[in-house]
Amino acid sequence: MVQKDRLIVVCGPTASGKSALAVEIAEKFGGEIISADSVSVYRGLDIGSAKPTEEERKRAVHRLIDVASPFEEFSVSEYEKLALPVVYDAIKRGKIPVVCGGTGFYINSILYKMSYGNSKGDREIREKYAELVEKRGKSYVFGLLKKVDPETAAKLHENDVVRVVRALEIFESTGVKKSDIKDEKIQRFDPFVILTEMPREKLYARINARVDEMIKRGLEREVKGLLSEGVCLENQCMQGLGYKEIAESGKADVETVEKIKMNSRRYAKRQITFFKRYENARAIDTENLADKEKLFEEIKNFLK
Repeated sequence: MVQKDRLIVVCGPTASGKSALAVEIAEKFGGEIISADSVSVYRGLDIGSAKPTEEERKRAVHRLIDVASPFEEFSVSEYEKLALPVVYDAIKRGKIPVVCGGTGFYINSILYKMSYGNSKGDREIREKYAELVEKRGKSYVFGLLKKVDPETAAKLHENDVVRVVRALEIFESTGVKKSDIKDEKIQRFDPFVILTEMPREKLYARINARVDEMIKRGLEREVKGLLSEGVCLENQCMQGLGYKEIAESGKADVETVEKIKMNSRRYAKRQITFFKRYENARAIDTENLADKEKLFEEIKNFLK
């Protein structure tokens, strides 16, 4: 059996201390951080995405931040195309890739190659749906998938055009829904997965405090600046937490701030559910110093 390349994954809900922990790990073990955050990929979305601070960037190399224009649509497949060469480049240079973020599908796109049930492709069908995307838009094509395979549609975002079209292609060419096909996840790496978690009340308090800090730092000004440059609600980047709420209301008043906090807490619950699926994930409360030291020893043994 060929030994797979090793990497470290730091995942978990928003405001649970992922970024700071990833920096510590990168410093201790000669790593480079590969961001797996669907908002941090966009240039100009700095405050609401909680991008690494200048100090954190000095302490560790961060990759895949500010790689897309706020006017661009950026899918999971596009992330995968950028991320894999970055991961392999780090490994080639003797660095430990530390994949860090809260976007589960981004992390999965690095860890696994999806076989899609080994269903063969049909270029003609694929091109037909690609043309429909151009003529009628992504929402229309996503709506077609919802009708024929709602289970698969529920797992995808309409911006992930490649996978939406692939699911339609499978259904049209085989008559079988993709959700009825058992996908085989082909693992690319040998990962050490760390799940940052803490008691729910403490996590929610950290989320609320983070939102308050973002408002204090000027999130409203950042959103209005993007809107003045021509970015609008229809752009994918403006669906990010904080950006959407302020863009819709036009201001960061008390009601809007409370809405951001509520939506952030709901998002954290979905993230926790997603990341609980990772088998053998090492759970850690990032504020527990003793547990952190034990974790570092486990990583050391994993990398030997």
